[in-house]
Amino acid sequence: MVESIVVKRALLSVSDKSNLAELARGLAALGIALISTGGTAKALRELGLSVQDVAEITSFPEIMDGRVKTLHPKIHGALLGREGIDAGVMAEHGIEAIDLLVVNLYPFAETIAETNCLDADAVENIDIGGPAMLRAAAKNHARMLVLSDPNDYAAALNALQTGQNTMQLRRAMAAKTYAHTASYDGHVAEYLARSIDTEAENAKMGAKMGAEIAANLPLTLHLSFKREALLRYGENPHQYAALYLEAQLPMAVVASAKIRQGKPLSYNNIGDADAALECVKLFDAPTCVIVKHANPCGVAVSTSLLSAYERAFETDPVSAFGGIIAFNETLDEATARALVERQFVEVIIAPQISEGALAAIASKPNVRVLETGVWGKQRAAWRDFKRIQGGLLVQSGDVDRLSAADFKVVTERTPTAGEFADLWFAWKVAMRVKSNAIVYAKDSQTIGIGAGQMSRVISAKIASMKAAEANLSVQGAVMASDAFFPFRDGIDAAAAVGIRAVVQPGGSMRDREVIDAANAHGIAMVFTGVRHFLH
Repeated sequence: MVESIVVKRALLSVSDKSNLAELARGLAALGIALISTGGTAKALRELGLSVQDVAEITSFPEIMDGRVKTLHPKIHGALLGREGIDAGVMAEHGIEAIDLLVVNLYPFAETIAETNCLDADAVENIDIGGPAMLRAAAKNHARMLVLSDPNDYAAALNALQTGQNTMQLRRAMAAKTYAHTASYDGHVAEYLARSIDTEAENAKMGAKMGAEIAANLPLTLHLSFKREALLRYGENPHQYAALYLEAQLPMAVVASAKIRQGKPLSYNNIGDADAALECVKLFDAPTCVIVKHANPCGVAVSTSLLSAYERAFETDPVSAFGGIIAFNETLDEATARALVERQFVEVIIAPQISEGALAAIASKPNVRVLETGVWGKQRAAWRDFKRIQGGLLVQSGDVDRLSAADFKVVTERTPTAGEFADLWFAWKVAMRVKSNAIVYAKDSQTIGIGAGQMSRVISAKIASMKAAEANLSVQGAVMASDAFFPFRDGIDAAAAVGIRAVVQPGGSMRDREVIDAANAHGIAMVFTGVRHFLH
């Protein structure tokens, strides 16, 4: 195999013309002959560059509105010809080798993502010649360099300019190309199966739900994630781990957050930081969420981040030690200083970090500080994955579209305005607590959280215990439960510690019994009709 090769001829045919001008000018400056098709050839000529049309090489015009242009032996022979093996047959048929292929594909995924995309438009954006050329060049990487991502152009051009077009580079680009075409084919396969599946699901689930299921839970699932970083280890030191990223990252997430200070994140840091961030995003006013082992242990909304942090910490100072702390506004110096002076923290995460805050945290160099950027409207996380042995569980993301106005009062006593506000706050927190989840709250502050228990009554007892440990009174507080109460004992236990209002999904066979218990204790209760199990 050839270790380093000199490029003499390059074929460029791109849908995305990002970075094309810089690459093409650099290639031309190296004396590399440029070959191109259609719109790309036009763009190169507008740059003042000399370009040979593919049709001139094949002696055959582009036909069928460009559907057929590169599918020709003189193109694929030029890409697939092997060094030292195929020279004779290439000479016999007048095929001159191409050493560099620059191709990116029709924007199929972007097209089908458009609202009301027509099937005809989707089909026309299924690229045929592009993947064929990419796969041919990638297969022949022993002598060919193939580029499928505009982000690689600068590094590749530098390699050509410095004589470093090595086998290592060519093989890396070939691997990336096959990953790209595999992902592309996966999008096409899912799309084509969608209409068939929609018919079947419509018959079973109804038109709206059938269409959503077919679109988001395809008959065959093709996932494409790129390894971003190897991690020191997984949940435990004997486990290997890595962070993989989606091709199109949503805005303001842990996966794309900027590390402003501290060493790289661990597997557990990333999981906990994600839990904290997604919880704090549920609130608009200044909010602090403290997470330990993937569960919120303190959440508070207040008039400032400092006040919110102090109240969140007050909920469970013991569990807050070594926790992950998330904010939903720019972290200021006063809050940062109070935080690092008060407790040991693993990760601090916020949409923005002020310079004063960074200076305050600098005295604790091991604290990881993450900046996500400001978030806007959040993406509905349709696909949520859980690996099981031999398979993959896939579900739609748990997005609560309720408002406090959707709460249905089912008891004789109606919650006060203050209780309604606290019920809404506690309901949001419970959504991010592992099941069985019980949240006690008062004045937009959690005062006790019970998580992950086999019994809902035990979760309630843990919430009471946490409140007692923190010297917080449960009298007059509200309670949120992520699922219905199957028996009245949960309400009786809540009444015994002073709970005055309850929010829960309802839907139990014994709802009447539970409502009667609430009435007997003078507790106001609302049903949401929505359950939020989190396992």
